[in-house]
Amino acid sequence: MSSTGKSAVIPIEPVPAATVEPQLVSLYEKSAKIYPRAVSGAFARWRWALVWLTQLVFYGAPWLEWNARQAVLFDLGSRRFYIFGLVLYPQDFIYLTALLVLSALGLFLFTAVAGRLWCGYACPQTVYTEMFLWVERRIEGDRIARMRLDGAPWGFDKLWRKTAKHGVWGAIGLWTGITFVGYFTPIRQLVPAFASFGLGPWETFWVLFYGFATYGNAGFMREQVCKYMCPYARFQSAMFDRDTLIIGYDAQRGEPRGSRSRKVDPRAAGLGDCIDCTLCVQVCPTGIDIRDGLQYECIGCAACIDVCDGVMDKVGYPRGLIRYSTENGIERGLSRRAMWGRVLRPRVLVYGAVLAAVAGAFVFSLWLREPFKVDVVRDRGSLARIVGEGQVENVYRLQIMNATERTQRYAIAVEGLPGIAVVASEPADVGPAQARWVPVRVQLPHEAAAQLAGKSSTIRFRIERLADPEHPARTVLEKSTFIVPR
Repeated sequence: MSSTGKSAVIPIEPVPAATVEPQLVSLYEKSAKIYPRAVSGAFARWRWALVWLTQLVFYGAPWLEWNARQAVLFDLGSRRFYIFGLVLYPQDFIYLTALLVLSALGLFLFTAVAGRLWCGYACPQTVYTEMFLWVERRIEGDRIARMRLDGAPWGFDKLWRKTAKHGVWGAIGLWTGITFVGYFTPIRQLVPAFASFGLGPWETFWVLFYGFATYGNAGFMREQVCKYMCPYARFQSAMFDRDTLIIGYDAQRGEPRGSRSRKVDPRAAGLGDCIDCTLCVQVCPTGIDIRDGLQYECIGCAACIDVCDGVMDKVGYPRGLIRYSTENGIERGLSRRAMWGRVLRPRVLVYGAVLAAVAGAFVFSLWLREPFKVDVVRDRGSLARIVGEGQVENVYRLQIMNATERTQRYAIAVEGLPGIAVVASEPADVGPAQARWVPVRVQLPHEAAAQLAGKSSTIRFRIERLADPEHPARTVLEKSTFIVPR
């Protein structure tokens, strides 16, 4: 402010035009390719045991036979779903819903107790990535050899190795697609049709689609699926707490890390047990450093535990620098017994109780499930009419669905109004796992009909499965309406 009391005006000089040319800054960084190193150990053997088990089930189940048919077949064309001795219809969709709910609750419970063991050992993405990595190592070599091969110029050696690898990958993906479609189209018909180029357009599409998905996800995308595409990685933290089993690095024991000779006493040198070899990073399929703490990218495969235990054996330190534990277990130094004692906590009890209730209801419902179903439809082409000596007649169509794999005979009767009866009803035969529409004429005597003129009344059809040597008699009641004209 000047001596006259007025504010001084400071001139603002114009900013000169920028002389630096604008630069394009990308908001997304290209992910570096991960070359997981081969590892051996107890957990690696467990992973391969699960690979063999899951793939024997997946690839083998469509080839099993049951009652002269495919044991597991979801026949969309005839709307029949066969699971060994169980035959389901579209009306049994509630059982599929129950299975999905059970799977979700089981995953919640398992995650709250043991973390992401499903991801590390049995998830299809993990299983097929493990298989594809095995093929890659056999053809191109281990981590360093693969890195050198990718960095080398194209030549005969690189060309044949890449071609062989992708050829085996493509064969695995294609057979996976065929097997998947084999759950919906009988696989003993599907394979010869595929070999002779006789598949239909939809079957061809889905075989190629699932084959390409397996080839792409396990061969190229790998950790990207787990980190960015799988929703489980995003909401798993909602089920974790400090007593959830995770793979953890014992920082109190390992820090400060640093390389040293085997003859050096780490305590005298002021070092922890971690020799900073970075092998735990090199074997990680998602490329994380477990020493940085719990991360959502960790799939719980325990490759870092196997390799770290091997390093500890070589340098003469105790195993368990990286181990399965809980956050409380690592921080407080809890014993295994103490950690197991903290398993039954509120969220685990709630998940377990709900899972047990739903599973019990599911099993009880299957046990009470009727071996046949009936749908009653009024014949819209034939209205209520007066016949004979004044009887009122309604015509219905009954769809009887036999859920057994033997021909069954059914007797049809009706009740609910005085004198009401089925006219000339003969027992209906329905083939194994078949459905049959049966026309039924129902008549009401004139005396009873006169009191119900212009009204509709509720009646019940009684469909009884007649007993045979293997199945006892069963009865199903289905409601409908009987209309009396004015």
